[in-house]
Amino acid sequence: MHIENNLQDVIIRAIKELYHEDVETSQITLQKTKKEFKGHYTLVTFPLLKISRKKPEETAQEIGSWLTENADIVSGFNVIKGFLNLEITAEAWLRLLEQIDGEPDYGFTPVADDAPLYMIEYSSPNTNKPLHLGHVRNNLLGHSLCEVLAANGKRVVKTNIVNDRGIHICKSMLAWQKWGNGETPESSGKKGDHLIGDYYVLFDKKYKEELGSLQEKGMSKEDAEEQSQLMAEAREMLRKWEAGDEETVNLWKRMNEWVYAGFDETYHRMGVSFDKIYYESETYLAGKEEVLRGLNQGLFYRKEDGSVWADLTPYGLDHKLLLRADGTSVYMTQDIGTAKLRFDDYPIDTMIYVVGNEQNYHFQVLSILLDMLGFEFGKGLVHFSYGMVELPEGKMKSREGTVVDADDLMTEMVETARETSKELGKLDGISTEEADKIAEMVGMGALKYFILKVDPKKNMTFNPKESIDFNGNTGPFIQYTHARIQSVLRKASEQGITIPERLENTLTLSGKEEGLVQLLAEFDAVVKQAGTEYNVSLIGNYVYELAKEFNQFYHDFSILREENSSLRDFRLLLSKNIALTIKKGMKLFGIDVPERM
Repeated sequence: MHIENNLQDVIIRAIKELYHEDVETSQITLQKTKKEFKGHYTLVTFPLLKISRKKPEETAQEIGSWLTENADIVSGFNVIKGFLNLEITAEAWLRLLEQIDGEPDYGFTPVADDAPLYMIEYSSPNTNKPLHLGHVRNNLLGHSLCEVLAANGKRVVKTNIVNDRGIHICKSMLAWQKWGNGETPESSGKKGDHLIGDYYVLFDKKYKEELGSLQEKGMSKEDAEEQSQLMAEAREMLRKWEAGDEETVNLWKRMNEWVYAGFDETYHRMGVSFDKIYYESETYLAGKEEVLRGLNQGLFYRKEDGSVWADLTPYGLDHKLLLRADGTSVYMTQDIGTAKLRFDDYPIDTMIYVVGNEQNYHFQVLSILLDMLGFEFGKGLVHFSYGMVELPEGKMKSREGTVVDADDLMTEMVETARETSKELGKLDGISTEEADKIAEMVGMGALKYFILKVDPKKNMTFNPKESIDFNGNTGPFIQYTHARIQSVLRKASEQGITIPERLENTLTLSGKEEGLVQLLAEFDAVVKQAGTEYNVSLIGNYVYELAKEFNQFYHDFSILREENSSLRDFRLLLSKNIALTIKKGMKLFGIDVPERM
């Protein structure tokens, strides 16, 4: 279907005719012609010089001349050093636009029943605090990666591992038990995850006070930590929980239920969901079993204090703790168990963990340990490692309560979107209900786009004000472009104009119009590349480029006022497909686009 494929075929024919040699498609390097030169595609001739035995310019000249005489789709050419810039006929662009229009799912591959199964883990919250800005980036990346892989024809299972056990959970439980006075989400009017998060912060505050008073009595920091009564109680609570103490387990269940209800609200607003949720409280036992099996098989060793370790020095790493001296588990133990259970549950072809880059070492070790334990999938785990997200003010710390809460952030974004839209007159003449809907769409679109447009590997600073700008590389700019096109299409319909499926053959198009069709056709390749490289930001860059190019075109050319009806029909068909592609691209980010604005 693509013009590039046709071009490759005719270039192979040209080389056969001119130099009497067969070449592989892989030897034909085509690029999009740079904006400063005339042309649509550029052939790099350097790989062909061994065949032509001529200088680069001469080779390019000969191939260009042959193509203009023998290939229907090439209308002209120019040579810059060893680069052959080829111009494509207007008719080829018209046919291409018709083909794209005939495929509403252009760029997306249908998912077959036997397609490879990708399991993607994301979110991974702790049940001792609400979701924060860091979780927002994680959830949005995970969700978008699932959408992109599904668009590439993969079967996808979205999964979450909830860290619902461990010392940090016991800290918030203990603080609530000591100082909570029976407070509940209902009695306090707080979301459950926020309520528990407050007790986690309170524990840290009381712990620091205790350390301070012990140090005032002349103890060193290390001794004070050793002697802390509060920390000893938290450890005892963890030991009781692991031993199945009824009172401790009941308190844990009750507090976790409050947290899950809070998480569900946050996920719903964020537009994120899961097919299967695993809980660390269930998977750590499977991990413990595997570690003890490894110990019995001599893969791991036990220290004198009873703790279990893996010696990873043969892999150029250090020794890794797998079970503490008191028999309690560490994160690694739980991850071994979770991986085993997942591969028991699903015929997974690729397992992807969406986890921040501070855990690179952890996943390197997990892969080695699973391999040591004899799991075939050990070596094939993929760590989708992403950079940290910060605010213009700097880093965040949950223990100190300086974290940007996900719920507060979403509410603030929607409010800012409402104010900005109002100021710009974009909510004039619409009902309050519709204004609310648009504010939610724009606020959430701004948040998601600003985070997802950045290469996942990079650290980023999230700037709420900047993200809601209606000009520039932002979600609202792209959403507004979609609404603008829908407005044009509505007016055309009101004027009784129907867009034909077949366009007039003899139309002459401007360079801008041909460039837009060319850009539209690239959606297919961009979706594939984003899926292959696990880089969702490529979608954002592409959609922004498309919206920006359309806006320049809209500014310079008439659509409905164009007197040549055939040219007007072409521009309407082009606009319609640009709007559809914007909508599909933004859907891969989990972003809705408004019909009017």
